[in-house]
Amino acid sequence: MTRPKDLDPSSNPRALLGCELRHARERKGISQEALGAPLFVSGSFIGQLEAGTRRMHLEYAQHFDEVLDTGGFFARNCKAVAKSKYPDHFAEAAEAEAVATAIRQYATLLIPGLLQTRAYAREIFRAYHPTATDDVIDTQVEVRLERAHLLDNPTTPLLWAIVDEAALRRTVGGDAVMAEALRHVAGLARKHRIIVQVLPFEAGAHAAMEGHLKLMEFEDAPPLTFVEGPNMGKLLDDPATVARHTLLLNLLQAAALSPKESLALIESVAQDYEHGEQHP
Repeated sequence: MTRPKDLDPSSNPRALLGCELRHARERKGISQEALGAPLFVSGSFIGQLEAGTRRMHLEYAQHFDEVLDTGGFFARNCKAVAKSKYPDHFAEAAEAEAVATAIRQYATLLIPGLLQTRAYAREIFRAYHPTATDDVIDTQVEVRLERAHLLDNPTTPLLWAIVDEAALRRTVGGDAVMAEALRHVAGLARKHRIIVQVLPFEAGAHAAMEGHLKLMEFEDAPPLTFVEGPNMGKLLDDPATVARHTLLLNLLQAAALSPKESLALIESVAQDYEHGEQHP
């Protein structure tokens, strides 16, 4: 059973709701497993709600109010907590990311969002939304850069990124944009803020050719995995799926260049862009 800790509501928009859920459940003498069973969710999922790593949806809130006799408290407040500046398919993952102690991910064709520069992110969003106004693109860029403030903390979360060589070679926004983007990643690695590995083309077929992977770990809750595609994404806590994705990431780490070799390649490709010599 997950053992949630007391959280500071001011640091996590779902912390107050999670703390109140735990207190209401314990007051009624109901276990996490028993509370989740009618909703077909695990006790671990209830623990994640209490720990603030998962978002409380309205159908769950209504059930909690009924079972825990809380007078509509959860239904009223989950609507406010559900408001997000992120797209619907990514909101819950972004909120979980913000409280993770470790993030491991594999990126196939682009530099991971937490590591992107302003110019690189702008080019990505413009490609995603070719008819959007500049104001819309500006907002999306600012939200992405705000996410990157996670890395302002010198140690937490641990970010371990495995980046496909294709992300280095695909010219996004021109040589100057790519040179800056890769220098930024290299700088974070040289400051020992992140661990980055490059999966080279020469690795051939590998365990995650079907797409992007992200695994998040937490201090007081089970790990979560996030899978995504164009305008869709899903946060999963199924232990078998998490175990499978953990294995995939371990295999990718083994197939990738070492962090030292990866840094050398990233800086070499950045230098090629700076000299106009990079040919994807």
